[in-house]
Amino acid sequence: MKIKNVVLALALGFLFTACNKEDDDAMAPMGTYDNGILVSNEGPFSNGTGTVSFISEDLTTIENSIFNAVNNADLGNVVQSMGFTDEYAYIVANVSNTLTIVDRYSFESQAIISQGLNNPRYFLYANGKGYVTNWGDPNDVTDDFVAIINLETNSVSGTIPVDFGPEKIIVHDNNIYVAHQGGYGQNNSISVIDSQTNEVVTTILVADVPNSMQVDSNGNLWVLCGGKPSYTQDETAGALLKINTGSNIVEKTLAFDTTEHPNFLELDGSKLYYFLNGGIYSLDTSDTGLPSQSDMQDLNFYTMVVDDGKLYGTDAKDFASNGSLIIYDLDSKEQLGTFNVGIIPGGIYFN
Repeated sequence: MKIKNVVLALALGFLFTACNKEDDDAMAPMGTYDNGILVSNEGPFSNGTGTVSFISEDLTTIENSIFNAVNNADLGNVVQSMGFTDEYAYIVANVSNTLTIVDRYSFESQAIISQGLNNPRYFLYANGKGYVTNWGDPNDVTDDFVAIINLETNSVSGTIPVDFGPEKIIVHDNNIYVAHQGGYGQNNSISVIDSQTNEVVTTILVADVPNSMQVDSNGNLWVLCGGKPSYTQDETAGALLKINTGSNIVEKTLAFDTTEHPNFLELDGSKLYYFLNGGIYSLDTSDTGLPSQSDMQDLNFYTMVVDDGKLYGTDAKDFASNGSLIIYDLDSKEQLGTFNVGIIPGGIYFN
């Protein structure tokens, strides 16, 4: 009987130790840049390089130019955006026409795609492939495309011709939605690409200059359109549209005033947020009208993200010196921290 008790105790001890080790392994950081915020910085437009900054999740540490620090190399000009798979980050350098692939947690370089891109803008992972929107020649409205990225060979395996000025790109189920903001001009459409066939299946007409998109928990696509700015001499109003992704039909349009040009649509739970004239506005996805009052005012954001009740915004300052990332609690409106990052911080991501 005593021997059985000893054996049982040893077995339970081994099981407890093994479970603790699995829990520790699950909680252990996957690399130096796990559990934090990544900020992509465009860098100077005509020379130099863009960079990426890292801020720890507890907001106690910041490290700038992490790609250069790890790889002793530059990312190129201009760092437009970043996209992700489970393992890797894909960094788009617009002027250099490159897509740099790094381990998203260690930031060690894996490959650089430098062929088959022409003014690349945004990367998306969908259905086992990568997709990158490309303007082509910004003055030519006929050569725009979405590049298909083979993630095994890290190369462009094909292209999908699309309407001019493809920008933000988002996926729902097997369909990829591409917002055509218009490049150097203005456009007003959303291309829908079947990721299984890599073909454009339909085009959805929206308001002018669609600049950001979100998919809610019911699978509806929300599109924020900025409208044509006044300098075009043909100013048009911004609009927020709800699109049924089953039918690809616009079900709701909330129009702004003609002189109002909103940007940076974000979704946190059932709440939509956007930026307009220095203010943050919010509405529920079930609301039938736009809010009349802002949640916060007197802000100067180059880009912004809302996540888990917090507002993250960047200030590009004079566009020549280092910018900053500012974090607020949306309930209390308290500023949680300000961090000096790189030149022209244009993207905010969570790792």
